[in-house]
Parts: sequence; structure tokens; C-alpha cells
Amino acid sequence: MKVISYSTLIVLLLFSYSIVSAQSRSYPPVIKTASDSVTYKVVDDFELKLWIFNPPRHQDSDTAAAIVFFFGGGWDHGSPSQLVKQCEYLAARGMVAITADYRVRSRNGVTMDKCVSDAKSSIRWVREHSREYGIDPDRIAACGGSAGGHLAAATALLPKFDEPNENLKISSKPNALVLFNPALYFETQEEGEASDSEGRSPNPVDRYGDFTAEDLSPYHHIKKGAPPTIVLSGSEDFLITEETINMFGGKMKEVGSKCTFVIYQGEPHGFFNWGMKNNGPYIITTYEMDQFLVSVGFLEAPPEAIKYEFK
Repeated sequence: MKVISYSTLIVLLLFSYSIVSAQSRSYPPVIKTASDSVTYKVVDDFELKLWIFNPPRHQDSDTAAAIVFFFGGGWDHGSPSQLVKQCEYLAARGMVAITADYRVRSRNGVTMDKCVSDAKSSIRWVREHSREYGIDPDRIAACGGSAGGHLAAATALLPKFDEPNENLKISSKPNALVLFNPALYFETQEEGEASDSEGRSPNPVDRYGDFTAEDLSPYHHIKKGAPPTIVLSGSEDFLITEETINMFGGKMKEVGSKCTFVIYQGEPHGFFNWGMKNNGPYIITTYEMDQFLVSVGFLEAPPEAIKYEFK
């Protein structure tokens, strides 16, 4: 079975995010529409923040569902501003939507395991402070695109990488997953297997530090209790192939967890981002995300309608 290798994935991820707008790559981000921002973690004097978007008339005494978004960028770069439009939409629909910062290689010199640790810390922080922010601690979803999709899946599936100095009695696992063209399967690189157009090949050890590809591969850690999941991707995406769908979806089915893949014909990696193709892909993927969140009890269903058309 042919599955994209880890090293090939790194090259393609870094290339693909050149299509994301300059605004979504800007750092530090300026997110003016957020209701609040808070520091959830400090590492070597580097503050990692959450930007929180509250529903209209939201009260601290509420118990709304929440969702935490992780930006893409190959674990190397990127900005929490990438997924602000999704946050704004879901907040308007009644969820507390949060976009999270995490350490990346270009800014912090970290390997992928630290990205996962930060993502887990953010989910734990939201659950630990749920009463202060009007959040139901049992209805927290994780979402992300590409590398951010990997991190969202990692918070739910990877058993390692929790910070030992945090309150480990509070779970860092989300209750649902919404994944945009995520990296779900890693395998160990074979020598000479991947290079870009100039013949350069990244060193996987520089990416996953002291850990193996399987340590960081969500697919390899699916087990009973995995949260309900939706994966949104394009048919031309290099990450979500038919093999990936059958492997990941099949294993989720084996353990009794709901998993839906929605594949948009002719669309490439990153197609869901705000600003792409006059926002048509953003609208349709956001609608599908909404429907999934309704199905798992995180959002109220919109009213049903009957259409009468006379010609």
C-alpha cells in the first residue's frame, strides 16, 4: 500500500502554504474581532496565547460548546489569524470559538513533539478554565488545517507529549474533531526517498526530535474511545488519498468511532481557507463543519425549511 512518506509530506506542506494570504501568515497576529485573549502557557519567556470568540450575549454562567483551532504551516511557521473567519462564524452560531498559538520551528527552534505538547496544553487549559468562560468541559472540539489538523488529531489520539508540570488529572483530549486536509499518517523515511525540485531533502530527525514517525502519527494510535471525526479535503490533496481514507476511516470504524470524510472534487491542499476562489470553498466547508457539529450535539440545528417554487 502506497502512503506518502514523512519526509515527502514535510516538503509538500511547506510548499503548499505559500498559497495562504499574507494576512493569515502575519506574526504576531492582530486579531481585533476576538472577545478576549489570554496566555495559556509560557515557555522560555515566550507567551502562547488563545484568542477567544464568544457567542452573542454569552455569559460566564453558560455551558456552551467550544472549539479550539490550530493553524497550518508545516510545524514551521503560520499564524493563529489563519482561521479567524471560522471562529467568527461558529461564535455567531453559539459556540465559544478559540484560535490558539503554538511554538513552531522558524520562531522557536522546536521539533514537532513540542507543537503537540502546546496543542495539548491549550485543550487542557480550556477545559480547566471552562467555568470561567461559560464552556461545557465535555463538549470541546479541536480543529485545524494541514499541520494544524495533525495537531488537532494528535490531541485526541497521541498518548505522549502531555506537559508533566500540568494538572494531568484534567484531560487534554477533545470530544470531537474537525480536520481540514490533515496529516494523519507518518512512516519512517527511506533513504533518498524525497527531495524538492532543487534536490534538497529535509532531515526528519530535525522535525520529530527524539521520537519516531509512528510516535507522532495519529493513525497509529487510534483506539476505542476516539472522538467523532470529520475530515474535509480536496480530491487533489496529496495528504488525503484513497489509501489514507480507507486506512484511517477503516481503523476508526474498527474501534467503533464515527468518522466521515468529505472530499471536494478538483480541489487542492488548503482550498478551504478564507479568500480562496471568492470564498466558495470556505462557505461549503464551513457549512459541512456546522452540520457535523449539529450531529454531535455541539450546535443547535437550524430551522427546517420547505421550498415552494413556481415556474
